[in-house]
Amino acid sequence: MPTYDYVCDVNNQMLEVKHKMNEIVHNWGELCEKANISPGETPLDSPVRKLATGGQVVKRSSMGNPDLPPCATGGCQSGMCDLN
Repeated sequence: MPTYDYVCDVNNQMLEVKHKMNEIVHNWGELCEKANISPGETPLDSPVRKLATGGQVVKRSSMGNPDLPPCATGGCQSGMCDLN
């Protein structure tokens, strides 16, 4: 399951949570529930924003084919990222 970073504009706290790609977290209450933490004194309906952060790279070796060479950038393992 992917990991996402969210920030609350009311309390300036950032939390990292895991959820399905099709799920949307709207407010501090939902975010705290997913993170399994107490919301504290921040109102549950305080809006949160998903931050644009980089995802984790899946290595080809973890997919069962360690013999493939990495691409020229070193960032992907398929050689098809077109970033060179």
